[in-house]
Amino acid sequence: MPSTINLKRQIRSIKNTSQITKAMELVSASKLRKASEYALQSRDYYDLAIEILSILSVKPELAQQSFFEQRTLKNHLYVVVTSNSGLAGAYNSNVLKRLTDELIVDSAKNYHSHVIAVGNKGAQFVRRFKDLNLEAVYAEYKDQPSANDIRPLLLNVINLYKDHKVDRVTLIYTKFKSTISQQVRSTQLLPIIELEDLPVTETKISNFEPDLESVIDQIAIRLIEAELWQAILEALASEQAMRMMAMKNASDNAKDLIEDYTLELNTLRQASITQELAEISGGVEALKD
Repeated sequence: MPSTINLKRQIRSIKNTSQITKAMELVSASKLRKASEYALQSRDYYDLAIEILSILSVKPELAQQSFFEQRTLKNHLYVVVTSNSGLAGAYNSNVLKRLTDELIVDSAKNYHSHVIAVGNKGAQFVRRFKDLNLEAVYAEYKDQPSANDIRPLLLNVINLYKDHKVDRVTLIYTKFKSTISQQVRSTQLLPIIELEDLPVTETKISNFEPDLESVIDQIAIRLIEAELWQAILEALASEQAMRMMAMKNASDNAKDLIEDYTLELNTLRQASITQELAEISGGVEALKD
Protein backbone atom coordinates (compact mmCIF):
# COMPACT_ATOMS: atom_id res chain seq x y z
CA MET A 1 0.00 0.00 0.00
CA PRO A 2 1.46 3.42 -0.91
CA SER A 3 2.40 5.81 1.87
CA THR A 4 0.72 9.16 2.46
CA ILE A 5 3.90 10.92 1.29
CA ASN A 6 3.82 9.12 -2.08
CA LEU A 7 0.11 9.84 -2.50
CA LYS A 8 0.65 13.54 -1.81
CA ARG A 9 3.44 13.62 -4.39
CA GLN A 10 1.23 11.90 -6.99
CA ILE A 11 -1.65 14.28 -6.33
CA ARG A 12 0.63 17.30 -6.63
CA SER A 13 2.16 15.96 -9.85
CA ILE A 14 -1.25 15.27 -11.40
CA LYS A 15 -2.48 18.75 -10.47
CA ASN A 16 0.52 20.31 -12.21
CA THR A 17 -0.09 18.20 -15.32
CA SER A 18 -3.78 19.09 -15.23
CA GLN A 19 -2.93 22.79 -15.31
CA ILE A 20 -0.86 22.25 -18.46
CA THR A 21 -3.54 20.19 -20.24
CA LYS A 22 -6.21 22.73 -19.31
CA ALA A 23 -4.09 25.56 -20.73
CA MET A 24 -3.50 23.59 -23.94
CA GLU A 25 -7.23 22.89 -24.19
CA LEU A 26 -8.03 26.62 -23.99
CA VAL A 27 -5.34 27.50 -26.56
CA SER A 28 -6.63 24.84 -28.96
CA ALA A 29 -10.21 26.03 -28.48
CA SER A 30 -9.17 29.55 -29.44
CA LYS A 31 -7.21 28.35 -32.49
CA LEU A 32 -10.04 26.02 -33.49
CA ARG A 33 -12.55 28.84 -33.70
CA LYS A 34 -10.34 30.82 -36.07
CA ALA A 35 -9.21 27.79 -38.09
CA SER A 36 -12.75 26.45 -38.59
CA GLU A 37 -14.04 29.86 -39.71
CA TYR A 38 -11.14 30.18 -42.14
CA ALA A 39 -11.71 26.68 -43.56
CA LEU A 40 -15.44 27.25 -44.03
CA GLN A 41 -14.94 30.61 -45.73
CA SER A 42 -12.47 29.21 -48.27
CA ARG A 43 -14.77 26.38 -49.35
CA ASP A 44 -16.56 28.77 -51.70
CA TYR A 45 -13.33 29.29 -53.62
CA TYR A 46 -12.93 25.56 -54.12
CA ASP A 47 -16.58 25.12 -55.16
CA LEU A 48 -16.22 27.90 -57.72
CA ALA A 49 -13.15 26.24 -59.24
CA ILE A 50 -15.07 22.99 -59.60
CA GLU A 51 -18.00 24.83 -61.20
CA ILE A 52 -15.80 26.54 -63.79
CA LEU A 53 -14.07 23.26 -64.57
CA SER A 54 -17.43 21.57 -65.11
CA ILE A 55 -18.28 24.26 -67.67
CA LEU A 56 -15.04 23.61 -69.54
CA SER A 57 -15.48 19.84 -69.36
CA VAL A 58 -17.75 19.86 -72.43
CA LYS A 59 -14.82 21.02 -74.57
CA PRO A 60 -13.07 18.12 -76.38
CA GLU A 61 -9.71 19.90 -76.11
CA LEU A 62 -9.75 19.35 -72.37
CA ALA A 63 -8.93 15.63 -72.62
CA GLN A 64 -5.64 16.47 -74.35
CA GLN A 65 -4.42 18.78 -71.62
CA SER A 66 -1.59 17.31 -69.50
CA PHE A 67 -3.43 17.67 -66.21
CA PHE A 68 -6.28 15.51 -67.53
CA GLU A 69 -4.18 12.89 -69.29
CA GLN A 70 -4.84 9.36 -68.05
CA ARG A 71 -1.49 7.58 -67.78
CA THR A 72 -0.38 4.05 -67.03
CA LEU A 73 0.30 4.07 -63.31
CA LYS A 74 3.87 3.22 -62.34
CA ASN A 75 4.82 5.96 -59.87
CA HIS A 76 2.30 7.06 -57.26
CA LEU A 77 2.81 10.27 -55.28
CA TYR A 78 1.02 10.90 -51.97
CA VAL A 79 0.67 14.34 -50.41
CA VAL A 80 0.10 13.54 -46.73
CA VAL A 81 -1.06 16.26 -44.34
CA THR A 82 -0.15 15.67 -40.67
CA SER A 83 0.86 17.89 -37.75
CA ASN A 84 4.24 19.12 -36.53
CA SER A 85 3.57 18.06 -32.95
CA GLY A 86 1.71 15.38 -31.03
CA LEU A 87 -0.86 15.48 -28.23
CA ALA A 88 -3.69 15.58 -30.77
CA GLY A 89 -5.39 12.29 -30.05
CA ALA A 90 -5.66 10.00 -33.07
CA TYR A 91 -5.22 12.82 -35.59
CA ASN A 92 -1.87 11.69 -36.99
CA SER A 93 -2.38 7.95 -36.54
CA ASN A 94 -5.63 8.01 -38.53
CA VAL A 95 -3.94 9.74 -41.49
CA LEU A 96 -0.88 7.49 -41.38
CA LYS A 97 -3.07 4.39 -41.18
CA ARG A 98 -4.80 5.48 -44.41
CA LEU A 99 -1.38 6.04 -46.01
CA THR A 100 -0.26 2.58 -44.90
CA ASP A 101 -3.34 0.99 -46.46
CA GLU A 102 -2.64 2.79 -49.73
CA LEU A 103 1.02 1.71 -49.69
CA ILE A 104 0.01 -1.91 -49.20
CA VAL A 105 -2.16 -1.71 -52.32
CA ASP A 106 0.69 -0.10 -54.30
CA SER A 107 3.13 -2.76 -53.16
CA ALA A 108 0.78 -5.54 -54.25
CA LYS A 109 0.54 -3.96 -57.73
CA ASN A 110 4.30 -3.22 -57.95
CA TYR A 111 3.81 0.56 -58.05
CA HIS A 112 6.63 2.83 -56.90
CA SER A 113 5.40 5.02 -54.05
CA HIS A 114 6.53 8.58 -53.33
CA VAL A 115 5.49 10.92 -50.51
CA ILE A 116 5.44 14.66 -49.93
CA ALA A 117 4.89 15.19 -46.20
CA VAL A 118 3.10 18.26 -44.91
CA GLY A 119 4.00 18.15 -41.21
CA ASN A 120 6.90 16.61 -39.30
CA LYS A 121 4.91 13.63 -38.01
CA GLY A 122 4.30 12.37 -41.53
CA ALA A 123 7.95 12.82 -42.44
CA GLN A 124 9.11 10.88 -39.37
CA PHE A 125 6.77 8.04 -40.29
CA VAL A 126 7.86 7.87 -43.94
CA ARG A 127 11.57 7.82 -43.05
CA ARG A 128 11.06 4.43 -41.39
CA PHE A 129 10.37 2.81 -44.76
CA LYS A 130 13.42 1.77 -46.72
CA ASP A 131 11.88 1.68 -50.21
CA LEU A 132 9.57 4.70 -49.83
CA ASN A 133 10.78 7.89 -51.49
CA LEU A 134 10.31 11.04 -49.40
CA GLU A 135 10.31 13.79 -52.03
CA ALA A 136 9.91 16.83 -49.74
CA VAL A 137 8.78 18.00 -46.29
CA TYR A 138 6.76 21.15 -45.61
CA ALA A 139 6.45 21.90 -41.92
CA GLU A 140 6.43 25.66 -41.52
CA TYR A 141 2.81 26.60 -42.25
CA LYS A 142 1.11 29.19 -40.06
CA ASP A 143 -2.22 28.67 -38.30
CA GLN A 144 -3.95 30.43 -41.20
CA PRO A 145 -1.83 29.89 -44.33
CA SER A 146 -2.59 31.83 -47.47
CA ALA A 147 -2.54 30.56 -51.05
CA ASN A 148 0.93 32.10 -51.43
CA ASP A 149 2.21 30.06 -48.48
CA ILE A 150 1.41 26.78 -50.24
CA ARG A 151 2.78 27.90 -53.61
CA PRO A 152 6.12 25.99 -53.20
CA LEU A 153 4.14 22.80 -52.48
CA LEU A 154 1.89 23.44 -55.48
CA LEU A 155 4.82 24.00 -57.85
CA ASN A 156 6.62 20.90 -56.57
CA VAL A 157 3.57 18.70 -57.20
CA ILE A 158 2.96 20.16 -60.67
CA ASN A 159 6.61 19.82 -61.71
CA LEU A 160 6.82 16.20 -60.58
CA TYR A 161 3.70 15.40 -62.57
CA LYS A 162 4.60 17.38 -65.70
CA ASP A 163 8.10 15.88 -65.76
CA HIS A 164 6.49 12.41 -65.72
CA LYS A 165 8.28 11.48 -62.50
CA VAL A 166 4.90 10.49 -61.09
CA ASP A 167 1.77 9.30 -62.87
CA ARG A 168 -0.81 9.97 -60.16
CA VAL A 169 -1.03 12.28 -57.17
CA THR A 170 -3.25 11.39 -54.21
CA LEU A 171 -4.03 13.80 -51.39
CA ILE A 172 -4.55 12.36 -47.89
CA TYR A 173 -5.82 14.72 -45.20
CA THR A 174 -8.43 15.11 -42.45
CA LYS A 175 -11.65 16.91 -43.36
CA PHE A 176 -13.21 19.05 -40.65
CA LYS A 177 -16.91 18.41 -40.08
CA SER A 178 -17.47 19.58 -36.51
CA THR A 179 -15.71 19.82 -33.18
CA ILE A 180 -16.39 16.15 -32.47
CA SER A 181 -16.34 14.81 -36.03
CA GLN A 182 -13.40 14.68 -38.44
CA GLN A 183 -12.89 12.32 -41.36
CA VAL A 184 -9.72 11.15 -43.09
CA ARG A 185 -10.08 11.54 -46.85
CA SER A 186 -8.06 10.25 -49.78
CA THR A 187 -8.73 12.13 -53.04
CA GLN A 188 -7.07 12.01 -56.44
CA LEU A 189 -5.39 15.31 -57.18
CA LEU A 190 -3.79 14.45 -60.54
CA PRO A 191 -4.76 13.62 -63.14
CA ILE A 192 -7.80 15.77 -62.51
CA ILE A 193 -11.07 13.89 -62.13
CA GLU A 194 -12.07 11.93 -65.22
CA LEU A 195 -14.27 13.74 -67.70
CA GLU A 196 -17.24 11.41 -67.35
CA ASP A 197 -17.27 12.04 -63.59
CA LEU A 198 -17.54 15.79 -63.92
CA PRO A 199 -20.96 17.44 -63.77
CA VAL A 200 -21.71 18.87 -67.21
CA THR A 201 -23.15 22.37 -67.13
CA GLU A 202 -24.79 23.99 -70.11
CA THR A 203 -22.98 27.13 -71.19
CA LYS A 204 -23.17 29.69 -73.93
CA ILE A 205 -19.49 30.59 -73.67
CA SER A 206 -17.86 30.15 -77.05
CA ASN A 207 -14.90 32.54 -77.13
CA PHE A 208 -11.82 32.31 -74.91
CA GLU A 209 -8.99 34.83 -74.59
CA PRO A 210 -6.17 34.39 -75.39
CA ASP A 211 -7.07 30.77 -76.31
CA LEU A 212 -8.84 27.75 -74.88
CA GLU A 213 -5.62 25.88 -74.02
CA SER A 214 -4.32 28.78 -71.91
CA VAL A 215 -7.62 29.11 -70.10
CA ILE A 216 -7.76 25.37 -69.37
CA ASP A 217 -4.16 25.36 -68.10
CA GLN A 218 -4.78 28.25 -65.69
CA ILE A 219 -8.08 26.84 -64.46
CA ALA A 220 -6.46 23.46 -63.84
CA ILE A 221 -3.63 25.03 -61.82
CA ARG A 222 -6.12 27.08 -59.81
CA LEU A 223 -8.15 23.94 -59.12
CA ILE A 224 -5.10 22.04 -57.86
CA GLU A 225 -4.15 25.05 -55.76
CA ALA A 226 -7.67 25.25 -54.33
CA GLU A 227 -7.68 21.56 -53.42
CA LEU A 228 -4.29 21.73 -51.70
CA TRP A 229 -5.12 24.94 -49.86
CA GLN A 230 -8.52 23.70 -48.73
CA ALA A 231 -7.07 20.36 -47.58
CA ILE A 232 -4.46 22.09 -45.43
CA LEU A 233 -7.07 24.44 -43.90
CA GLU A 234 -9.40 21.53 -43.18
CA ALA A 235 -6.50 19.58 -41.64
CA LEU A 236 -5.46 22.49 -39.42
CA ALA A 237 -9.01 22.87 -38.10
CA SER A 238 -9.26 19.11 -37.51
CA GLU A 239 -5.92 19.09 -35.69
CA GLN A 240 -7.02 21.80 -33.26
CA ALA A 241 -10.39 20.11 -32.69
CA MET A 242 -8.79 16.76 -31.89
CA ARG A 243 -6.10 18.35 -29.70
CA MET A 244 -8.76 20.27 -27.77
CA MET A 245 -10.76 17.09 -27.17
CA ALA A 246 -7.63 15.13 -26.22
CA MET A 247 -6.59 17.77 -23.69
CA LYS A 248 -10.14 17.96 -22.31
CA ASN A 249 -10.15 14.18 -21.82
CA ALA A 250 -6.73 14.38 -20.17
CA SER A 251 -7.95 17.10 -17.79
CA ASP A 252 -11.06 15.09 -16.94
CA ASN A 253 -8.97 11.97 -16.30
CA ALA A 254 -6.61 13.98 -14.10
CA LYS A 255 -9.57 15.21 -12.06
CA ASP A 256 -10.80 11.63 -11.60
CA LEU A 257 -7.33 10.46 -10.54
CA ILE A 258 -7.01 13.28 -8.03
CA GLU A 259 -10.35 12.31 -6.50
CA ASP A 260 -9.33 8.64 -6.31
CA TYR A 261 -5.93 9.40 -4.76
CA THR A 262 -7.47 11.89 -2.34
CA LEU A 263 -9.96 9.27 -1.19
CA GLU A 264 -7.14 6.76 -0.75
CA LEU A 265 -5.09 9.35 1.16
CA ASN A 266 -8.00 10.11 3.49
CA THR A 267 -8.53 6.38 4.04
CA LEU A 268 -4.87 5.97 5.03
CA ARG A 269 -5.09 8.95 7.36
CA GLN A 270 -8.22 7.57 8.98
CA ALA A 271 -6.58 4.18 9.39
CA SER A 272 -3.51 5.82 10.95
CA ILE A 273 -5.64 7.83 13.38
CA THR A 274 -7.67 4.75 14.30
CA GLN A 275 -4.47 2.79 14.96
CA GLU A 276 -3.07 5.57 17.16
CA LEU A 277 -6.30 5.74 19.16
CA ALA A 278 -6.24 1.99 19.60
CA GLU A 279 -2.65 2.13 20.83
CA ILE A 280 -3.46 4.91 23.29
CA SER A 281 -6.49 3.02 24.60
CA GLY A 282 -4.39 -0.12 24.91
CA GLY A 283 -1.72 1.79 26.86
CA VAL A 284 -4.29 3.28 29.24
CA GLU A 285 -5.78 -0.16 29.92
CA ALA A 286 -2.28 -1.55 30.54
CA LEU A 287 -1.57 1.17 33.12
CA LYS A 288 -4.81 0.39 34.97
CA ASP A 289 -3.76 -3.22 35.30
